Amino acid sequence: MPTAVAKVPVADEPAVGIELLRKDVPGANRFSDPRNFINRELSWLEFNRRVLEEAQDPTQPLIERVKFLSIFSSNLDEFFEIRVAGIKQQIESETSDVGPDGLSPTETFNNIQRVVRELVAAQYSLWNEELLPLLAKNGIRIPKMTELSARRAAWAHKYFQQEVFPMLTPLAVDASHPFPQLLNKSHNLLVRAKTQRGGERLHAIVQVPRVLPRLIAMPRGKGEEEPWVYIYLASLIKQHIGELFPGLILDGVHAFRVTRNSDLYIDEEEAENLLRTIEQELRRSSRGNAVRLEVEADCPKDFRDLLLKFFNLTDADVYKLDGPLSMTHLMPLVTNDAFAKLRDRPFQPARDPALPPHVDIFEVMRGRDVLLHHPYESFDPVVELIEEAAQDPQVLAIKITLYRTSGDSPIIQALINAAVAGKQVTALVELRARFDEAANIQWARQLEEAGAHVVYGVVGLKTHCKALLIVRRDADRLRHYVHLGTGNYHPRTARIYTDFSLFTCEPQLTEEVAVVFNTLTGLAGYPGLKKLLVAPFDLHKRLIGKIERERDHALAGKPGRIIAKLNHLVDQETIEKLYEASCADVTIDLIVRGICSLRPKIPGLSENIRVFSIVGRFLEHSRIYYFENAGQREVFLSSADWMPRNFFRRVELAFPIENPILRDQIVNEVLPSFLNDRVKARELQPDGSYRPLKPEGKEPRAQAHWHFREVSRERIKKMSGSKKKLRADKLIPITEADAKSFAAVEGQPGSPGPAAAPRQSS
Repeated sequence: MPTAVAKVPVADEPAVGIELLRKDVPGANRFSDPRNFINRELSWLEFNRRVLEEAQDPTQPLIERVKFLSIFSSNLDEFFEIRVAGIKQQIESETSDVGPDGLSPTETFNNIQRVVRELVAAQYSLWNEELLPLLAKNGIRIPKMTELSARRAAWAHKYFQQEVFPMLTPLAVDASHPFPQLLNKSHNLLVRAKTQRGGERLHAIVQVPRVLPRLIAMPRGKGEEEPWVYIYLASLIKQHIGELFPGLILDGVHAFRVTRNSDLYIDEEEAENLLRTIEQELRRSSRGNAVRLEVEADCPKDFRDLLLKFFNLTDADVYKLDGPLSMTHLMPLVTNDAFAKLRDRPFQPARDPALPPHVDIFEVMRGRDVLLHHPYESFDPVVELIEEAAQDPQVLAIKITLYRTSGDSPIIQALINAAVAGKQVTALVELRARFDEAANIQWARQLEEAGAHVVYGVVGLKTHCKALLIVRRDADRLRHYVHLGTGNYHPRTARIYTDFSLFTCEPQLTEEVAVVFNTLTGLAGYPGLKKLLVAPFDLHKRLIGKIERERDHALAGKPGRIIAKLNHLVDQETIEKLYEASCADVTIDLIVRGICSLRPKIPGLSENIRVFSIVGRFLEHSRIYYFENAGQREVFLSSADWMPRNFFRRVELAFPIENPILRDQIVNEVLPSFLNDRVKARELQPDGSYRPLKPEGKEPRAQAHWHFREVSRERIKKMSGSKKKLRADKLIPITEADAKSFAAVEGQPGSPGPAAAPRQSS
């Protein structure tokens, strides 16, 4: 076995002291001024506004617009379940803590209410005034129950009696029947009734069954011109709810939906069995404290007041909606193959020429490093590497970190096969991957039953890094084969998340990966590594050192350049160091999909910093760190955003791309493609808003996602021997007509089935 890597000094210590910068820039303490930071919650809402803008974009195919409307709703649900729930807890505990932006929890909550109401109003205006008429124009109707023809109304009534009525259970609410514990995000009807003789009004709750489709497709005739007609399950129940209350006179029926606190609260040091504790906490989380109440727009005030009293909420927590209570239930429209012409053009990922089907992956890795860019390049080689390792008699051990994966994952099956075959299989499973906890528990048990050694993370930390280590006895020696990624070992989400995969057996890097696994599973402390940056041990410190190094190079008259592609940028110290670097004339470009607390383009502070966000067909999930380093360029790929949670509360890896060809690919093609995007990119303004980028002069309307897809398609044509070729050596311009031909997303992240909406906030 290779010997353990010795402890090395931490690199990247600043060559020029910060004092020099402070002499040149008076009042350096201004870097921490709260006015220089954007509130993280409001920044997230601006991200979701950009998702909504994709639904508002008339150049998008119609069903893609519906998809983004559904994603917007799914994102907002998660925001209330986690972020708003936490803020309300801070308010209730009367905490005086404020973030870097200086806003108190109450101020943040009030701002959230203002922005969310604006966004939700825009969402329902778009649905009612634009998308519903466009759907009807294209033969897809979602009428009100009162608008159904006699034939369709009769079918709906029969469906109600046969399929729905047996599932319904009216729950009385009175002195002897307390208000029921309704599940998180459940749809319900509040019914008020009275007897034939009058008297006191009676109340009851009817829950909309979760086992039935929320959007019901009605039978179609044989003619091609026959429209598709859908009805909402809640509307169907409301129309016929009187059949549940014979002998009573209904005095009002109104639908509502409650959102609850869904975060998990677990003291790992007190929990003897983490798996069992999380299972119990999952059951509780579906009945956590209510944080939001959504009601129909025509719901009268006395009904709302009654519900607010039941859920211990205030008027600030109620949202009146002019349409369906959740647009996540529109996904049947997105997944219906009959509407293919209204969706993006299908896209097939290419195989990297270095990893054709049936190749000996171990032989390839011994000869060269391979870098894949998903989803433009197929995720299949990652799965095949694990499957080949499971079958190869020369493979002795497999170690892997698992944060999210699909329930029917071929990766899990391959690991089970490897364990059954007698190989030493170790899986570091993160049970607390948000919203995937139940699925992770299920397949973790399957691995244990097969004989794999399952480690449930590290106490106090989430294991978020993506690493695979294979130990193989080659003809010459024992060798490590490693896969490192920015995304999860999840074959389905790998088709809609943009991520990178590195295949390598470079000795020093693979030995360091082995050290990381041993640190996480054993008792030894972290020894310090040379190539890998590892959170929570040294990623933050060394990253700060690299930013300071660029600053010091600039102060010494050398070019200073930083490019970072991230999901989120929140960490206060990192932002302050970026301000320092900007003041030293370091050119900084940040491609931040989601939250960004840094304010760019402020004279004397961040005038050398630009921030872009790209929200499009694929979820931008890869993290790239680039440092000019006075001509000795450094490129790191990582699982870590620049947030306190990633730096200090998670196990994360940033790994270098040292192969010159692969490094140049990222520096000269990948990063410029994002920075040149003039279709999906939006630029952050100093006030926290985002503006679309426009071509300057004769500059083409370049689009990163489209460019990478066309390069992938060209590769497929070359491999299949096609004579037709596309230009792939430059960014390909896009027209509004081209925008209508992008392909459809298949599968949803963190979701067990196709009916759920994909989350763009992962």
